Amino acid sequence: MKIIEVRELSIRMSGNISNAVVDFSRHDVSLVALVSDIIRNGRPVTGIAFNSIGRFAQSGIIRDRLIPRVLNAPSESYTDMDGDLSPAALRQVMMRDEKPGGHGDRASAIAAIELAAWDLRAKISDEPAASVIARNFARVPSDKVSVYAAGGYYYPNEGANRLRDELKSYQDLGFDKFKIKVGGVSIQEDIARLETALKQAGSGRNISVDANGRFDLDGALSLGEILKPYDLRWYEEAGDPLDYDLNRQVIDAYERPVATGENLFSVPDVRNLLRHGGMRPGIDIFQMDAGLSYGLTEYAEMIALMEASGFDRNLAYPHGGHLLNLHIVAGLNLGGCEAYPAVFQPFGGYLPGLAIEQGMIRLPDTPGFGLEAKPELRPHIEKLMS
Repeated sequence: MKIIEVRELSIRMSGNISNAVVDFSRHDVSLVALVSDIIRNGRPVTGIAFNSIGRFAQSGIIRDRLIPRVLNAPSESYTDMDGDLSPAALRQVMMRDEKPGGHGDRASAIAAIELAAWDLRAKISDEPAASVIARNFARVPSDKVSVYAAGGYYYPNEGANRLRDELKSYQDLGFDKFKIKVGGVSIQEDIARLETALKQAGSGRNISVDANGRFDLDGALSLGEILKPYDLRWYEEAGDPLDYDLNRQVIDAYERPVATGENLFSVPDVRNLLRHGGMRPGIDIFQMDAGLSYGLTEYAEMIALMEASGFDRNLAYPHGGHLLNLHIVAGLNLGGCEAYPAVFQPFGGYLPGLAIEQGMIRLPDTPGFGLEAKPELRPHIEKLMS
């Protein structure tokens, strides 16, 4: 098979929300299409994906560097011995002339196209992406996945009552675990929000808090000391994600579970976290996201590195809250998946009709990642392909 066209469309996310450091009303995402020369029902089979959520669209890198490399490459450079598309080989094509290190925006730019290759490969074989992913990595796909509702963002002129109603709406959908933001208002306001969430969720073990790297060491330790008595599910990204020693000191002082990793974009980054970050097997949570870190090929290497270092893949909960990671979690048998049921549209959340029962969801049976079946995203895919 041959890739005959690669398309990219920058899409602004809807909503007016923020966390401790980012106003998402100005964020966008790159939606990409990988068009093959395989024709079915009069149309080319096409892979669709995007570069996850939270790091902006990557139109310039995709159009100026990556698309020319893909289209100028011979098909033999990104197919295997049987002539089938190899996402791992395609990743190597896109990395041509790139120096080691510098895993910033190019990591999510490459990821968008690499993940579209997985979607294309699954559509060619007429299977859900989770099945193709599992077979590629010698696993059996999970038939259902543990999911938690990520929300609790800061809204202009909205307080704790809005948070209570938000969590209640997630419970009505079938979620029983939740994540809320901290660090964007005063400690007193954050604790009032947390106590409202705890009352609605019923237990600290049902609530995680995310500081999005907001604090220096003193701030991270101070908040951790206040959070201790609540016995939360986890305390996420207290400080800069590349300050591994800060993470280690927070773990030593806080003692309860912490989570980090969504802003690590390469295997070397994860290796340094394992070496220097103080992460504890069986306790702490890893949140790396294939859509931000060169795609599934690199992400699977991160999981392999975790296991080689004595950590269980059951403690991998990818950041993202969308269909791509739902299939990845099922295909790689990971611990669970974030969900964005009410934010980051048109990308966040799953598909209508996928019931959530006691925090568990079954996988869709649509070929590929199933993005075309997502009502909020379908008009953008049609525009991309027009």
